[in-house]
Amino acid sequence: MSAARSLDQINNQLKGLENQAQSLLNQAKHLASLPTSVVGQFASTINQMNTLIGQAKNISLDVQKTQQDFERLYPRQYAAAVPSDKMVQDATLRWDNSYDGLKQSLTLQSAIVGNLDQDGQTLRTLMTNSSAAVGSLQAQQSGNELLALQIKQSLQTQALMATQARADTLRAAEQQASSAAAKERVIRFIGDGHAYTSGK
Repeated sequence: MSAARSLDQINNQLKGLENQAQSLLNQAKHLASLPTSVVGQFASTINQMNTLIGQAKNISLDVQKTQQDFERLYPRQYAAAVPSDKMVQDATLRWDNSYDGLKQSLTLQSAIVGNLDQDGQTLRTLMTNSSAAVGSLQAQQSGNELLALQIKQSLQTQALMATQARADTLRAAEQQASSAAAKERVIRFIGDGHAYTSGK
């Protein structure tokens, strides 16, 4: 009887140790991180978008410089003292600004479209990781990376909207300044309005 009781105690202690070991394993699962992460890939894509935006030519994306350049290149009207050559130079610069704005917008659009397949693959990977998460840490990391994908796509959309709006604004400003220049050229051509009086 004594030996049987001792054996029961030993078995109970073994079961207790097994339960403790299983509890430690479960806790370890909750602390296990995901085997891979897409954070580096997201950071690389965002850096690429920032680089493309930073390549804006002519009219800067700096607030103060933009205001100065805009006032210089897109006047409300041309004074009579401004030489015709200067008006032609300004028109050429405005056209260059519009061209570069459209080019930048198209380049960024191409980069974002190029990321669509990669984003789809990343989403599938993240959903698989989320479904296979073995602990709370992995589940939380999966959720955070899914949120990071959404934020990255939101940043891409903002960048696209900014560059497209910039291109549209430059084009509209070019048309407005060209109208002002054309008005001044007409005034110079007609003069005081007496150029076509009869010879009487």
